[in-house]
Amino acid sequence: MTLGFTVEATDGRARLGRLETAHGPVHTPAFMPVGTQGAVKGLTVDAVRASGAEMVLGNTYHLMIRPGAGRIARLGGLHRFMNWPGPILTDSGGFQVMSLAGLRTVQEDGVVFRAHTDGSRHHLTPAGAVAIQHDLGSDITMVLDECTPYPASEAEAADAMRRSTRWAARCREAFVPRPGYGLFGIVQGGVFPALRSESAAALREIGFDGYAVGGLAVGEGQAQMLGVLDGLDGALPAERPRYLMGVGMPDDIVQSVRRGIDMFDCVLPTRSGRTARAYTLSGTLNMRNARHAEDSSPLDAACACPTCADYSRAYLHHLFRTGEMLGPILLSQHNLYFYQRLMADLRAAIADGRLDSFAATQAEALEPN
Repeated sequence: MTLGFTVEATDGRARLGRLETAHGPVHTPAFMPVGTQGAVKGLTVDAVRASGAEMVLGNTYHLMIRPGAGRIARLGGLHRFMNWPGPILTDSGGFQVMSLAGLRTVQEDGVVFRAHTDGSRHHLTPAGAVAIQHDLGSDITMVLDECTPYPASEAEAADAMRRSTRWAARCREAFVPRPGYGLFGIVQGGVFPALRSESAAALREIGFDGYAVGGLAVGEGQAQMLGVLDGLDGALPAERPRYLMGVGMPDDIVQSVRRGIDMFDCVLPTRSGRTARAYTLSGTLNMRNARHAEDSSPLDAACACPTCADYSRAYLHHLFRTGEMLGPILLSQHNLYFYQRLMADLRAAIADGRLDSFAATQAEALEPN
């Protein structure tokens, strides 16, 4: 394995860990802000770093379309291009390609699709996806997989999962091992326990630096999602990091950490910020609501972010009611701080052996307000 990972403490199935990459360490459980097109929407890299984030996510599909992996490589790689000095994980683009419905065709050797931007034709193969991520300079490369929609029949999920396994083997062959860089496999199989177990076993046989669980948070609901994670208990190697892809509701994160997940990503902090939703320790707030119009208090008195330090709820309400772009920026900044504080609190709870009590308390705080 070319990517270092150490489990430093456990509390039940939850793990406190440290991931060592070419661009620095990542303390787990960790939440990665999503910089799909080389930017976390509305925020500078300084603001993202100040929140406590150690790793960000980029997307192969979007970056290969615009501006192109070759151009980014010629400009010094994605780290230099977006001015992010820390680790970067890149999604293989499989999820985005699969969402193109009528614009793509799945074949045994990969996916043929037309770009959503200009209709240009592309052929993304497993080896090609790895090569693009190599050009980007990704610390963590994801295998190309086929993500099934929800609901999908067991036969459909099985077909996509086994094709993804064959693609994963080709990605492993194409990946260039070097210290501090790693390749993650992706467990698929829909909501079917036997298929998930088959996928996990096959990926372990191939051997990866880390293991992701994909194809969840696509409409199946929390109970089924957690059921899939429960079914994978013991199926993934304890000495390797585990990444739950695209899952970002705060309570989903807490419950998934309790089930042994180490890494998360989601657009929710910034997407919610753009739609006037703020996460606080007293609940989720809608800053468009009239009750905030004359409230001079901060969003969250316990939050150390610049938004809470310098601006009132009344001012944020005003920004959203008048359509000022500063509103989404300030709220996205706050939400990112909230997520990073949640991860720091989870790490502390695991270290102290009090995760269950923390999770119970947190569940009450995450209710909408």
